[in-house]
Amino acid sequence: MRVLVAYASKNGSTAEIADKIAGELRIDGLEVDCVEAGKVRELKPYDAVVLGSAVYAKRWRSSARRFLPRHAKTLPSLPWWVFSSGPVGEPKPGDDRADGWLEPAKTMAKVERLGARAHVVFGGRVAAKPHNFVERAMAKNTPAEYADRRDWDQITSWADDIASQLKTGDGGSATPS
Repeated sequence: MRVLVAYASKNGSTAEIADKIAGELRIDGLEVDCVEAGKVRELKPYDAVVLGSAVYAKRWRSSARRFLPRHAKTLPSLPWWVFSSGPVGEPKPGDDRADGWLEPAKTMAKVERLGARAHVVFGGRVAAKPHNFVERAMAKNTPAEYADRRDWDQITSWADDIASQLKTGDGGSATPS
């Protein structure tokens, strides 16, 4: 079985998550290509897809957003999953407003219409090499213990669940552990 892991990353964190997912799927015996979403021209060679994007200002990266309409005819016929990455900094318990950016509403509506099995949000990390004022401020003001909120065990578990579903033909959805 051949799987595409496509991603859109700004500072490399989402690309690292995609690489981890691809690596886990390979360990589970699947053939995997891990490619930047904007470089994917067709889905014909693939039996399944995982699509991920960094989230900034309540939006997915443009190459991931464009991936959806570009492949809208093929995606519904494949098993496919979606992940977003991005939250960094100290979590604020009980702050319901913080959840609003996690799932860009219009994009997630398209994802649902096209039949994705599941969407999960993984923590992100502060840019290792900040390029602008906002990134430099985040790097300066984020305590070290909150600068990288990626949970590699959660990511591994999610990828393993996808592999299990693909190998057994299970029609369920991969949900984070």
